[in-house]
Amino acid sequence: MPRTLDGQITMEKTPSYFVTKEAPRRVFAMSRQTKLIVVVRDPVTRAVSDYTQTLSKNPGLPTFQNLVFKNSSRGLIDTSWSAVRIGIYAKHLENWLQFFPLSRLLFVSGERLVTDPAGEMGRVQDFLGLKRVITDKHFYFNQTKGFPCLKKPEGSSRPRCLGKSKGRPHPHIPPEVLLRLRDFYRPFNLKFYQMTGQDFGWD
Repeated sequence: MPRTLDGQITMEKTPSYFVTKEAPRRVFAMSRQTKLIVVVRDPVTRAVSDYTQTLSKNPGLPTFQNLVFKNSSRGLIDTSWSAVRIGIYAKHLENWLQFFPLSRLLFVSGERLVTDPAGEMGRVQDFLGLKRVITDKHFYFNQTKGFPCLKKPEGSSRPRCLGKSKGRPHPHIPPEVLLRLRDFYRPFNLKFYQMTGQDFGWD
């Protein structure tokens, strides 16, 4: 990490930190004062999105339902599949709470980041001790992508939107498969709500 001077904040983004077992110990060893921001979304939607991204790179991938079940007749979910395992947020949070108090973590709702980006960014700015400078006026909703985009900054010719890999249509997954997956995640979600003191409404 680069040196940080007084009045500066150094930020780094890596999706795998939250779910990597060794990461909390390493981050703690680097700096106990680190603040952690974790964007979470409905784990069922997250798993389908993860699969969609992998499918775009590997069109020969088995179907979602073939990968999500260990044994489809018994309906056992395969937690060794990373698309499923990543969404067990309570398990990953337990790992982080061994090193950091909850007050050093902010959980940002991926759903509210889409429906109310300025509100979620307000929470981020407050958490980091920053003046609220990013507001509603900085966003517009891109109908094509289905996501909010940042309006073009001064001196730039175009607005900033999420990349091509975001907002692509998901393949059709049988509703009964999604229902089984939702049932699987429910107790983990409830535990995560209790641990964070936040109800993300993933039902």
